[in-house]
Amino acid sequence: SALKDEAKEGLAGLSMIEAPGERDEAGAIALLMREVLETPGKTAALVTPDRKLARRVAMELRRWQVEVNDSGGEPLKNTAPVSFLRLVAEMVTEEFAPVALLACLKHPLAAAGEDPGAFRTGIRRLEALLLRGPRPAAGIAGLRAAVKEAGNDERRSRHLPRLAALIDLIERCMSPLADAMLERRETADIVRAHIAAAENLAETAGEKGTGRLWKEEAGEAAANFIRELMDAAPAFGDIDPRTYARLFAELLGGRVLRPRWGLHPRLFIWGPLEARLQHADRMILGGLNEGKWPAEANIDPWLNRPMRAAMGLEPPERRIGLAAHDFAEGASAIESVLTRSLKVEGAPAVASRWWLRLETVRSGVGGEDLADEKWWKWAQKLDRPEKLLVPVRPRPAPPLEARPVRFSVTEIETLIRDPYAIYAKKILKLPVLDPVDADIAAAERGTIVHEALERFVDEYPVELPENALERLVEIGQEVFAHAIGRPGVAAFWWPRFRRIARWIVEHEREERANLRRAYAEARGEILIGDLARPVTLVGKADRIDLREDGTVDIVDYKTGMLPSARQVEIGLAPQLPLEAAIAARGGFREKSEGNAEIPAARTRRMIYMRLTGGETAGEVRAVSDPDGELAENIFASLVELLGQYEDEETPYLSRPRPMFWGRYADYDHLARVKEWSAAGEDSE
Repeated sequence: SALKDEAKEGLAGLSMIEAPGERDEAGAIALLMREVLETPGKTAALVTPDRKLARRVAMELRRWQVEVNDSGGEPLKNTAPVSFLRLVAEMVTEEFAPVALLACLKHPLAAAGEDPGAFRTGIRRLEALLLRGPRPAAGIAGLRAAVKEAGNDERRSRHLPRLAALIDLIERCMSPLADAMLERRETADIVRAHIAAAENLAETAGEKGTGRLWKEEAGEAAANFIRELMDAAPAFGDIDPRTYARLFAELLGGRVLRPRWGLHPRLFIWGPLEARLQHADRMILGGLNEGKWPAEANIDPWLNRPMRAAMGLEPPERRIGLAAHDFAEGASAIESVLTRSLKVEGAPAVASRWWLRLETVRSGVGGEDLADEKWWKWAQKLDRPEKLLVPVRPRPAPPLEARPVRFSVTEIETLIRDPYAIYAKKILKLPVLDPVDADIAAAERGTIVHEALERFVDEYPVELPENALERLVEIGQEVFAHAIGRPGVAAFWWPRFRRIARWIVEHEREERANLRRAYAEARGEILIGDLARPVTLVGKADRIDLREDGTVDIVDYKTGMLPSARQVEIGLAPQLPLEAAIAARGGFREKSEGNAEIPAARTRRMIYMRLTGGETAGEVRAVSDPDGELAENIFASLVELLGQYEDEETPYLSRPRPMFWGRYADYDHLARVKEWSAAGEDSE
């Protein structure tokens, strides 16, 4: 009985918070510390060995413009000047690769002698016009080659003089470090070149780079680090320049910046060591999970316990004993709060042994439940609106005059599967951006294969020569010339193209019987006048084979998946049936100087040709339409569909057909597909 009374008295003023996740735990701790400020003179301290939790709490407190006094400081590598120095070194070391270049030049300190805002506008233009898609060749020379190649594009050509001037400016700023990277040299020389390049890039129209880079506490700490690096440089001797960026980053490990002013005088974040000799009115012990507090007792693979004892070394468990002492001291405060997360990085976490011991004692003495859930629930409500908005499927219904009157046959398939994508692309005029540093095999392989086969068919429209395979490979080499130096092409796609070429030639020798002529990349266009607003339908057939009997075969090259025959027949893959409808109306023209019409003809077969270059190099899937009924039915369905969109009440829905929900579309993020689909169809 006496023990129970003592235990109950010892648990007075103690509360325990089990939050669902790390963010909830940090939010609850931030609220506990913020609430202390409502009482004049009262102090609070978070004690934790978990630096990630400490940084989360510090960031949460900034929502109230509170800068907490964190004894652990901020990692020096994360400060603006040092992160800029790291990015400069990485950009030059990686030979101005797109990701490294954009990371550096979009840094707030980057200006290259211009107004920072104007400079970043130029960098965004450089990204959109040159750096999205496959990676340019290495170095400044590669960027200049990309500018030259972009000159063939009317959309980009008007911006090229400004981009060329911007590249020249970047080269002048980076020349000290770029020149130093050309050969092995003393570490001190590379460091001096690094600093010169960074100061050049940090300069603005009205301020020197030295003034911007080394000012305030962070700049002073960066300057001290560089000074120490220069003092230690002779010990490194000559180094390979390619390793300099990694060396610079490694030397920053463990260094922190501890601000000297601007911190709140009543709120603190301490490690267990700092908390031994100081106390606050409210002590918050955070991160109480096994592996964090206490830390794991690592097993030494070289020294077992008897060997450590013989050498006078402490056993691994001694640190756990010290951690227990720190915990007991903090938990014995007049007001103490213990916190932990039920999940860490998405995985269930095991409560600290001391947490479990306290739970056992509390239940054994029959004391009150120490759990306090309100803090993490309040933290969740801070970022949640009072009235939750139920996400709904977007239903844009623009006026008739804003609706498009020109479609390609591939856009018709999009209109059927995801009308919202047509709305975003053709009405909002939002282009789809290629990823930065895209994989060449994914981004250009279809274009490269199409161009090679187009040139081959143009050269041999009727009969194949004896050396057809050799000639197709030669054409492929010419087409691949601008990309063959890229590792992804040389190692992966070029060998596949050679297998495709062999398969194509074997297939062609059979298919060219009764062939009058083959047309490559024929362009077609017809006007659909049976509507209130006539619509122009355009298409480009990869290939049209005109047969001796006056019929045609329309061929579509695919490097991806083929549509099923059923999808073609019911109109979910309408590209080739619509091209057949254009051909029946005489809408196709030769791709030649005369631009002569291809005779109107009925399409006998619609052929999908999958070209992968894999174990099975090619695959053919043909859909027969001997009387043209399929093409005309799909065309009639198109006219009916376009008529529906002439009604201003008809919305451009996002993914109206559930069968396509699992597929990714370019505008899904804009349509908030994940939000409304997770809420269920009832939310519509």
